[in-house]
Amino acid sequence: MASAMILAAGLGTRLRPLTDEMPKPLLWLGDRPLIAHIAERLAAGGVVRVAVNKSHLAERFSRDLLAAFPVPVEVLHEPEPLGTAGGLANAAGALGEGDVVLWNGDILIDLDVAALSAAHGRHGAGATLAVAPRPAGEGTVGVGARGEVVRLRGERFGDEVAGGDFVGVHVVGGALRRRLPPRGCMVGDVYLPWLREGRSLATFAAPAVWHDIGTVAAYLAASAHWLSQRGLRSYVGPGASVAGGVDVAGSVVGAGARVEGAGAARGCVVWPGAQVVLDAGAPLERAVVTAKGTVARAAA
Repeated sequence: MASAMILAAGLGTRLRPLTDEMPKPLLWLGDRPLIAHIAERLAAGGVVRVAVNKSHLAERFSRDLLAAFPVPVEVLHEPEPLGTAGGLANAAGALGEGDVVLWNGDILIDLDVAALSAAHGRHGAGATLAVAPRPAGEGTVGVGARGEVVRLRGERFGDEVAGGDFVGVHVVGGALRRRLPPRGCMVGDVYLPWLREGRSLATFAAPAVWHDIGTVAAYLAASAHWLSQRGLRSYVGPGASVAGGVDVAGSVVGAGARVEGAGAARGCVVWPGAQVVLDAGAPLERAVVTAKGTVARAAA
C-alpha cells in the first residue's frame, strides 16, 4: 500500500473549547500530537506517502510538525471542508492512482495497516472497512458470512451474522475513487449508493479497543490508554516542571508546561507550554488545560 490520507479538515465542534485553539488531529496525546501517532502506524504498515487535508486553524499544521513524521506528507488546504469523500477526491494528484488507506484524523487505534491492505487485496471489494467486532445486530455495521458489509446506517443488504463498529479506517479501491464526488461523505454519498447497486464492501477485524476522540471524556480516555500501554503512572514531557507538592496521577504534562501550587491532578492532560496552579483543597480531575489557560472538564 503506497498511499494514505489522514482526514484532518473537520471543525471538531463537539470538542470545543479545545478545538477553538487546536485542530482535533493536533491535540496532544502522550508525547506528541494525535496525528503523529497515526502517521507512525501508516509508516509501520508500509505506506510511503501521505496526504493530509486541513481547513480549520490551518496555520497550526506547521512544516516543523510535519517534517518530524516518519513518512513524507503533502498538505492540502481546503478553504471550506469538502467532507470525507470530497477531501479524498481533492487529493487525487498527491496520492496517485490505485488503492488508498483513508484514516480519520480523530481516531486512535493500534491497527495493522499492512494486514488491512492485504485483506483488501484478497477480497476484491470496492473498499474494505476496519470494523471492531460486536454481536449481530449491534454497532454501526452488519457483517455477512463472507465478511461483507450487509448493514450500514440502518440499511440492510443481506443476512447478518455479526455486528461491529466502523473505526474510521478503511482502504478505498481505485474503482470507488474514480466516482468520488467533489464534496460529500464517504458513507452517505459513496458507500451506500455502491451497496444499493448490488456491489460489495468488505470488512477487516479491527482491535476491540479504539478511541474516537470526539469529546473531552474520549480524549482523556485515549490519554489514559496511552499511559497504560507504556506502564506509566504519569508522563512529564521534556522541559516541563511539576512542583514538589503536586501529584500528577494518571496525567500527561506536555513539553515545557508548568504545574505549580499543591495538590493533585488526576486523569488530566496539560498541553505543552501551559501553566496551571493547583489548590490542595480542590484537586484538578478529568480536565484538560490548554496553552491559553482554558480548563475543559469531562462531563460527569
